[in-house]
Amino acid sequence: MFTGIIEEVGSVHSIGGGSLTIKASKVLQDVQLGDSIAVNGVCLTVTRFDRGSFDADVMPETIRRTSLAELKKGSPVNLERALTLQSRLGGHIVSGHIDGVGHIVSLKEEQNAVLMRISAEKDILRHIVEKGSVALDGISLTVAEVTDSDFTVSLIPHTRQVTNLSSKKAGSTINI
Repeated sequence: MFTGIIEEVGSVHSIGGGSLTIKASKVLQDVQLGDSIAVNGVCLTVTRFDRGSFDADVMPETIRRTSLAELKKGSPVNLERALTLQSRLGGHIVSGHIDGVGHIVSLKEEQNAVLMRISAEKDILRHIVEKGSVALDGISLTVAEVTDSDFTVSLIPHTRQVTNLSSKKAGSTINI
């Protein structure tokens, strides 16, 4: 389980052959083999690590159901270690299991915020409620609006600065 509060933005070092290597630092503090780290919201198991990176195996089913297949060397990724009993719950409880992939329809600046509209399949949208919580690429966010074909979240500058959302644009995919 996770909180949706991103601890750091890492970068993809390599991907392929059922394995993903991520450059990171903060999430590697006290890491052990077998620990869970959410990568863009996807719960992955650490299979190897050193001071500056970790490896995780990625199953074909995970590739099919998430946006991980679109990652390339250098892609920024949101990282969060699994909850402990001592963790603060600043976001909402996030399972690390992705329901599906959405597509960013638009990013619209509004005063000190950015409204991000995401299209999604109807079977996902039926579980999203206005003023409820949603995790996008592992980030805990509040839903501002829901329609028959999409939903909108409002991003404060801090969220864009400390996550991979600053690199997203209309047409980008995002894990829900």
